[in-house]
Amino acid sequence: MAKFKKILIANRGEIAVRTIRTCRDMGITSVAVYSQADTDALHVKLADEKYEIGPPDALESYLNFDKIIDATKKSGADAIHPGYGFLAENPDFVERCEEEQIIFIGPSSSCMSKAKPKHRARQLMRMINIPVTPGCDDAIASGSAEGLQQARDIAADVGYPVIVKPSGGGGGIGITIALNEAEIEKAVHTAEVRGRKAFGTSSFYIEKYLQGMKHVEFQVLADSHGNVVHLGERDCSVQRRFQKLVEEAPCPIVSPFWRMKMGAAAIDVALALEYVGALTVEFFYFPQERKFYFNEINSRLQVEHCVTELVTGIDIIREQIRIAEGEELSFSQDDIRMTSHAIECRINAEDALRNFMPSPGIIEKLRLPQGPGLRIDEGIFEGYNFPFYYDSLMMKIMSTGKTRADAIARMKRALAELELTGPKTTIPFHHAVLDAEEFISGNYTTDLADRPEIKNTLKR
Repeated sequence: MAKFKKILIANRGEIAVRTIRTCRDMGITSVAVYSQADTDALHVKLADEKYEIGPPDALESYLNFDKIIDATKKSGADAIHPGYGFLAENPDFVERCEEEQIIFIGPSSSCMSKAKPKHRARQLMRMINIPVTPGCDDAIASGSAEGLQQARDIAADVGYPVIVKPSGGGGGIGITIALNEAEIEKAVHTAEVRGRKAFGTSSFYIEKYLQGMKHVEFQVLADSHGNVVHLGERDCSVQRRFQKLVEEAPCPIVSPFWRMKMGAAAIDVALALEYVGALTVEFFYFPQERKFYFNEINSRLQVEHCVTELVTGIDIIREQIRIAEGEELSFSQDDIRMTSHAIECRINAEDALRNFMPSPGIIEKLRLPQGPGLRIDEGIFEGYNFPFYYDSLMMKIMSTGKTRADAIARMKRALAELELTGPKTTIPFHHAVLDAEEFISGNYTTDLADRPEIKNTLKR
């Protein structure tokens, strides 16, 4: 397969900027697409070429197959990089690309269909003897009267509380807790509506709501020549409403034995899927009970891929492109070493003092921190009017150090130096987390954001 000369990036925000930069490093022309709400966005300013694809509503722009394909053909791009979110995990879109003979930088439609909707991944885990969270293995098509009754029956079987998850995507979008039967209808409605809006499908599934665990995920890369490696794990346990806010690599409390066990399981998943591309396998890890459960597969890049890049020295987007070009991985499992520690804080346009309420608006002043051990992936600039139509992520600040303590100290410095006025942000939350004893110890779990010490710190 020939080397790519031009890639269209079917996404927006910081991931589009990040992909444009890697394309430029590789001598590849980048093509941006943008909605009318993103005319002045940073990814549009930085791309070599750009094409407007419609109104602000994602269903009419970033989720519109025809408009993305049309822009690809007009630009003469060799391939499409989907970023994450939107069409990144949509097997129907991948199948359309295959029909149009356009290379999709990711797994094939047939491979993706084995893991999508999300419930199919659960079925696969059972086949290869990886423990799964109690729940349903078949998606419920909609929240109709029949679908709602199915949901009630499943929830009663596994026991409340339960989680209702959209089956078409990831990133915590649309996930809702039902503590009892009285709450199940509202949870189903929320998952259905948000799943349709974000991923183009209203189907959902139900799992037991587990608490007191670590959310640990493994980054896997697989090429078309049969080579499969994992790049170690990330701890993604600092979350609000099931969406991650702080990630780190490696997990501070995973032992070499459990890293081996979960890493081997992640590779087994890739082999069972006959996967080609970048894959993330997520687990719920219970250190006290010495067990883990499969959570979900993400057949795409993850927002938090950067901490893995920092500790391994591997550019994952570059590897995605090379794999799509038909190249072999240039390293083996024995070559992977996590030689440092990295932390990522997501800076979102959300008011951390008001239950993370969305806070779009004009960025009046922006001064980014600098210095050793820092990396910033941003999708904003001073004077930019941050829109309310899409995800609230503005930028990611990452710190790295020889030890975890070094990485924490550098992140504290970075947050102290960062000046961002206009929209309210998650910066106060990050200050509170980094000072929390539970976080510093490394023993925090997915309920950290709801701890009284965090909430009380935010109120001060």
